[in-house]
Amino acid sequence: MSRHKENFLEYRPVRSPANAWDVDDAGLVTVHLVHRGFYAAIAQKVFRRPRVSHIELDGLGSFVFLQIDGQRTVEQIAQQVREQFGETAEPLYERLTKYLSILRNNRFIYYQGVDPVPKGVRSEP
Repeated sequence: MSRHKENFLEYRPVRSPANAWDVDDAGLVTVHLVHRGFYAAIAQKVFRRPRVSHIELDGLGSFVFLQIDGQRTVEQIAQQVREQFGETAEPLYERLTKYLSILRNNRFIYYQGVDPVPKGVRSEP
């Protein structure tokens, strides 16, 4: 039996349209996460939790986030990071895979052709 192994470096990350984000004058990204759902509503009313959290990304994280466009692969993004940050980004692939995993777990991104397309997003014809 042969097993088909997927190459993570060939994945194409896409920013989720469910979260708004903006870039400040310094080029740093802030993602605005709207807390939805039953438990979030309870937390907002009972514990006075905010409806929207503002997650500020650092320089490297902002750079990676801005490279995610649904066209570039993880490997192409890694090359862009290496060109921009050089040795300060090392160990590059370990850091990048962990960062992309965090973005994916928080539903800030999804992988085109791997993950289900989020609601409200047109899939490719």
